[in-house]
Amino acid sequence: MILTSENYFSQEADREYLSVSQYKNFVGTLGKPACEAEAMALLNGDWEREKTTALMVGSYVDAHFEGTLDLFRAQNPSLFKKDGGLKAEYVKAEEVINRIERDEQFMKYMSGEKQVIMTAEMFGAKWKIKIDSYLEGKAIVDLKVMRELHKAEYTKDYGYMDFTQYWGYDIQGAVYQEVVYRNTGKRLPFYIAAATKEKESDIALIWIDDKHLHEKLIEVEQNTPKILALKAGDVEPIRCELCDYCKHTKVLTKPIHFSELLGEV
Repeated sequence: MILTSENYFSQEADREYLSVSQYKNFVGTLGKPACEAEAMALLNGDWEREKTTALMVGSYVDAHFEGTLDLFRAQNPSLFKKDGGLKAEYVKAEEVINRIERDEQFMKYMSGEKQVIMTAEMFGAKWKIKIDSYLEGKAIVDLKVMRELHKAEYTKDYGYMDFTQYWGYDIQGAVYQEVVYRNTGKRLPFYIAAATKEKESDIALIWIDDKHLHEKLIEVEQNTPKILALKAGDVEPIRCELCDYCKHTKVLTKPIHFSELLGEV
């Protein structure tokens, strides 16, 4: 299958290729546990996640820098109020765009080739990536629109951490860097170009070092065989019983004891 911008996110492409988002659906991140049953339902077209406002704001900013904002607006009439003006969340997205564009250094990192698709065979699987800003021979840059940059996220198993680890953006960096390396022979630095939706939008260029990316890539290698077995139907997916998909498809068979409500604390 030859990937294009039109079919990159298709069900057919997701069946043939692994991507970072699909990987996280199956494995999760430090901050967001995964559900194998939901991941398979998403892959098979039996379940769709809600398009949250936060996700749509990020997509709005992405579309601007891709040069596809007019198309994005036309395809999403929910962005607009009855009087034709943008809803408040997307007025904020415009403010984020303006803040980014008046910073010379930020724009330098966003000046690469946009939405570059690459594929590679890794760990027994075919992988696909789509780079927000590819500065050939120099850097891989991914654009993120966040709530805030410096909040310490917390999980009971790992304690406090920054947003890049919480949401698994370091996993994304590891895969992107390796795919680019396997295509070009060059191991390029990975950066997150981040902007926030705060009253005063904050901005940062965040470098994730190669040592950390290598550690995350080892995790990806270890987890890939299980994902391939699930996609092939060789093993049954495990239900988490906590996500919306599991709630929607739950079938009661017997009562539970009250001590089971919190699971493993």
